[in-house]
Amino acid sequence: MDFSQTIASNLNLPVQKVSQTINLIKGNNTVPFIARYRKEMTGGLDEVQIREIGDALSRLENLGQRRQSILLSLDEQGNLSAALKKAIENAATLTQLEDLYQPYRPKRRTRATDAREKGLAPLADQLIRQSVSSKSMDALLAPFLNEKVASAEAALIGAADIVAEIIAENANVRQSVRKSGFEHGTLVSENIKNSQDERQTYALYYQFEQRVKDLRPHQVLAINRGESDKVLRISILFREADWRNAIFSQFPLNQKSVFYETLKLAAEDSAQRLLLPAIERDIRRGLTEKAETHAIDVFSKNLKGLLTQPPLTNQVVLAIDPGFRTGSKVVILDPTGRLLDTGTIYPHPPQNRKAEAYHTVNDLINKYQVTLIVIGNGTASRETEQFVAEITKQDDSLNYIITSEAGASVYSASEIARQEFPDVDVSIRGAVSIGRRVQDPLAELVKIDPKSIGVGLYQHDLNQTKLSEALSKVVESVVNAVGVDVNTASVPLLSYVSGIGPALAEKMVQYREGNGIFKDREAFHDVPGLGTKTFEQCAAFLRIRDGSNPLDATAIHPESYPIARRLFTMMSLPMDADQKTRSDAVKKFKTEADFSKLVASLNAGLPTILDILDEIARPGRDPREEIPKPMLRKDVLNMEDLAPGMQLMGTIRNVVDFGAFVDIGVKTDGLLHKSKIKKDTDLQVGEIINVQILSIDHERNRISLDLKESKQS
Repeated sequence: MDFSQTIASNLNLPVQKVSQTINLIKGNNTVPFIARYRKEMTGGLDEVQIREIGDALSRLENLGQRRQSILLSLDEQGNLSAALKKAIENAATLTQLEDLYQPYRPKRRTRATDAREKGLAPLADQLIRQSVSSKSMDALLAPFLNEKVASAEAALIGAADIVAEIIAENANVRQSVRKSGFEHGTLVSENIKNSQDERQTYALYYQFEQRVKDLRPHQVLAINRGESDKVLRISILFREADWRNAIFSQFPLNQKSVFYETLKLAAEDSAQRLLLPAIERDIRRGLTEKAETHAIDVFSKNLKGLLTQPPLTNQVVLAIDPGFRTGSKVVILDPTGRLLDTGTIYPHPPQNRKAEAYHTVNDLINKYQVTLIVIGNGTASRETEQFVAEITKQDDSLNYIITSEAGASVYSASEIARQEFPDVDVSIRGAVSIGRRVQDPLAELVKIDPKSIGVGLYQHDLNQTKLSEALSKVVESVVNAVGVDVNTASVPLLSYVSGIGPALAEKMVQYREGNGIFKDREAFHDVPGLGTKTFEQCAAFLRIRDGSNPLDATAIHPESYPIARRLFTMMSLPMDADQKTRSDAVKKFKTEADFSKLVASLNAGLPTILDILDEIARPGRDPREEIPKPMLRKDVLNMEDLAPGMQLMGTIRNVVDFGAFVDIGVKTDGLLHKSKIKKDTDLQVGEIINVQILSIDHERNRISLDLKESKQS
C-alpha cells in the first residue's frame, strides 16, 4: 500500500519527496546515506525529516497489519458486517481500531458472559431500546425466568450487566470520554499512608492536582515513579456531565419506558466499574508515552551535543580519576590516546600524602611533556582540582579541565576495555576513558552504552527499547556526519558507520590487523561479508588518510569520483594541491561557473556538485571544528568567591525541562532556570555561554543563574 499521500499531508511535505524517500528506505538505504548522497531524489530533506518519514511509514504499516488481523478475526467470528468493515478500514489510529474491536475481542469470563449464557441478551436489548409496553415489569421479565434465573430481580441485574459491558465497549462512547478526559480531566496524586519516602523525593506530589492537559512531561514521569515506589496513589477525575453525555447520546433514555431507571443504573455501573477505569488507563498510558517521547528527545539532543564536542587534538594528557580512600588513578596518554604510563596518588584523606603526590605528578608532567590535565567530575573531583590548580599556576603552558566521568566505570568493566587493555587494572581503564573523552569525545564515548553517559532525565523509567533505538540513531548520525578514519577506528566506532554494524565492524578490524592498513576504498570489497550494497552505504563515510587516492580522504562518494576528477580538471587544480589553493580555486569557480550548463555537462544534480566542490575546498572537513573548544582552566574557583551580579563563562552540562545545569568552575553546577532562557534560544550540552550569578544558597548548595547575551560563538 502506498502511504506517501498520508505521510506527506501529516508532515506537510511534498508528496514526490516523500514517495522517493520511502522508496529509498524500502531499498535498505540508511538515513545518513539518503540524506547525504541522494539529495536529488529526496529534494534535499535532512536526516530529521527522513527519520520522521521512516517512523510514520513504520506506524502506518503496523496499523495496516493490525487492521488486517482484526478484519480476519472478525470474519472468522462471523461478526464482520459491511458497516463494521467500513469503519475499521477508515480508522486512522490504532486507538480507533482497538475501540472498534473491543466488543469482539476474546476476553476472560465476565458478569455479562454469565448473563448471556443464561439467555438474558434479548432482555438487554429491550433495556437498550427502552421498550415501551403496557405490560408490567414482572410480565415483561417472566419469559426470562428459568432454572438459571430464579427471580425477576436476577433477570434485571443480569441484563443490566450485559448493557453495562456493551456501553463500556462502545467505540463512540470510549472516544468521547477519552477526549473529554484529556481535555477536562484532573489528575490527583496523594501520599499513601505509612509509605517510605525518607528523602521526601515525592513531597511535591503528596497533595497534587493538575488538569491532565496541563501536565508537564517531567511531572508525569515523577508521578509514575512515585506510584511505582508505592509512595503515591494516582487517580483521574472525570467530569460527570461529560461521561453521562457520552453514554446517553449513544444510549438515549426514554422516561416512558419501564426500563428507564434500569438503564440509568446500568450506565452508572458501566461508568464506575468498567468504562472510566479503562479510559483512565488509556489516558495514563497516553500521558506516559508522550512524556517518554519528550524525555527521549531531550536525552537525544543532549547526547548529540556531547558527541559533537570538538576534540582537543595534539594534547599530551595526564588524566586523573579522583578518589579518597583508594587514591586517585593517574594515566598518561599521547596525542593519539595511546597509554604511556600509569600510577596512583594519595593527596586526600585518609592518607594525605600530598607532597608525594606533587612529586609524582610533576615527574610525569616533565617526563612526558604533558600539556593538559583532565580530571573526572566524580568523588573528590573538586579536592583534586584544588591540588591540580596549585601545579598549573606554576606552569604557563599547562591547563586543566574537568570532564564528566559518567559511564567510565561501565567502559572499564566492558569487553571492549578488556580487549584494549587486557593487562591493565579496571580502575586504570576508567582513567584512560576520562582522558580520551577530552582528546576525542566521539571516538571514546561510542564505546559506552549511551544510556550510561548521564545526559538524560528519568532515563531508567523510560521504555528502554525505544530509548536505546533513539540514542543509537543519534550516535549513528553524529558518527557519519563526522566521518571515520578506517585505519584507526575501533570496532564500536566502525559499527555505527552507515551499513556496517557490529559483526562487519569486527571483520573489518580483523582484516586490517591481518592484512595491514586499507590503502584505498576499493580494498573494502576484500573484507568478508562486505558486499556491493554495503560498500555503497559505507564507503564515503570511511576516510583513508594518506592513501593511494586523495579522494578517499574526503566525503565524496566513490560513485561520484568521475565527476570530482572532471571538476579538478575544469579548475586546473592538481589533486594534491594544498588547502589554501583548493579553497581559492573553488571559490573562484563558484563565482564564474554557469551551474545550469555544469549540471547538464556533468550529468549530475546541483546538490551533488556543490557538495563535491565543498569537499574539494575542505577535504574531510570535521563539522566539530566549527564549535568552540571546551574551556580550559588555570586556577580554581570556590562558592565563596562568587557574588550576585558576577558574570562568568560556563559550560552546559545538562539540559532538562526546567532549565540547564551550567559548570561555572565551582563544585556545584549552577541552574539556569527555563524562565531565564528565551523561547528561541536552543541550548546544547557542551556549549559555552555567558551567565550572571543571580543568587547563592550556601545552605542548600544552590546557585541560580541568568543568561547574558546570546549563545557564544
